[in-house]
Amino acid sequence: MKLSPPMTSEAPLHPKSPMRSPLRTALSLVAALLLLAPVAHADAKKAERMWKSKCQSCHGKDGKGQTDKGKKMQVKDLSAADFQAKVTDDELKKAIKDGTKTEKDGVKKEMDSYADLTDEQLADLIAYVRALKP
Repeated sequence: MKLSPPMTSEAPLHPKSPMRSPLRTALSLVAALLLLAPVAHADAKKAERMWKSKCQSCHGKDGKGQTDKGKKMQVKDLSAADFQAKVTDDELKKAIKDGTKTEKDGVKKEMDSYADLTDEQLADLIAYVRALKP
């Protein structure tokens, strides 16, 4: 005895049916994220190398400023919640691009300018600083 599929009034879904759209959208998003993940990782690695070469000698690996130079200049703890909340990305960009030069209570605080950095490099470095928060 041969069984046939149950009779329904619904037609089978066509491959281009709008009912398949949410699934396709979800799969497309997952595929895009998987393809972009190596790019984001590469940008993070570039930012880390940039931090090590330009910032780490004063701000330290963790951004706390507990290096010899950082202690001497009393640099701010970039990982501190109050710093992260108070200082905007635009302020960070300006400080990195233009450098800083202040003196408070006889302590000179100077940071070289990095005007040669591209907007993309600045954005990557700012993202690195933001990732330092606890």
